[in-house]
Amino acid sequence: ANIMGRVFMHPELDDPFKSAEAILDACPLKEQADAIVFDFHAEATSEKQCFGHFVDGRASFVVGTHTHVPTADAQILNGGTAYMSDAGMCGDYDSSLGMEKEEPLNRFISKMPKGRFEAASGPATICGVGVEISDVTGLAEKIAPLRLGPRLAETIPDFWR
Repeated sequence: ANIMGRVFMHPELDDPFKSAEAILDACPLKEQADAIVFDFHAEATSEKQCFGHFVDGRASFVVGTHTHVPTADAQILNGGTAYMSDAGMCGDYDSSLGMEKEEPLNRFISKMPKGRFEAASGPATICGVGVEISDVTGLAEKIAPLRLGPRLAETIPDFWR
C-alpha cells in the first residue's frame, strides 16, 4: 500500500495511521496476506519512523519515499518489521532531486523562476532496498540497502549474492 504523510506536505489528506489501520484490519498478515509492504511517501523522517513503529509486527516492511536521498537506517524493528526511512531515488545524482540543478539553484539564489525544471539526463544511480521475508511469519528476516551507479557508494545486499 502507498500511504501519504501529512507533515510539511498536505495536511488535508486522510490520516495515514487510520488508513493503515483499515488496511491491516481488512487484510491481516498471515491471515489474508503472506506479506504486507507499505511505501510511506512523506517529507518528515519523524512521521515515517513513527509510522514504522505503529505497524511494527503487523507489516512485513515499511519503506519511506519522497525525499530522494537514501538513508542509512535500514533495520528490523523490535516486532519484526523491516524499516528504512528513504530508499532514495533512481536517477542522476548530479542534480537537484533528479532535475537539472541550474534552475532549482537559481530559484534558491534569486527567489524567482527563470524557466522550467528539466529532468537531469546524466548517468543514473539506482537506489532501493532488499528485504527477505519469512514464509512462516510474514515478517522480515533481513534488510539491506541497494545502490548501483556512478555517484554513490555501490552496495548490494549480501543475501542477494
